Amino acid sequence: MSIKDRFKMIMDREQLTAGAFAESIEVAQATISHILASRNNPSTEVILKLHKRYNDINLEWLLTGKGNMSNNSPSVENNGFDYPLFADNPENPSNEPSTPENRKEIALEAPVNTPKEIVKQEIVYKERPPKKITEIRIFFDDNTYETFKPEN
Repeated sequence: MSIKDRFKMIMDREQLTAGAFAESIEVAQATISHILASRNNPSTEVILKLHKRYNDINLEWLLTGKGNMSNNSPSVENNGFDYPLFADNPENPSNEPSTPENRKEIALEAPVNTPKEIVKQEIVYKERPPKKITEIRIFFDDNTYETFKPEN
């Protein structure tokens, strides 16, 4: 199994596309594309970023393919899950009677619809005195020009 296959297994486990996986480990999407296309092997930096984000991944497995995918699971074949569906959760054992919690609900304040202030805007057009042409210049491509002045 190649390192590209191990990258694919991690992406499958996390249910991520190549783009989302690249974003999750903070590398360019092209980097992951090149790894998955077997153009490049991942750099040490990419491996470390992956391990930083998914710290349960066994580095030996990631680098060599030996051992288990996850540091927390005994086998790779069952995708890292080796417990039955309805097993006791050590954080929330099922043998304790569950007591419903009494929660107080606080009603939100009713929205107050305040009318918006009407803004009146007045536009004033000021007339300017008419402009008169005082001079016209024509520039030529040989860097010369002529000036014309109207007669008053």
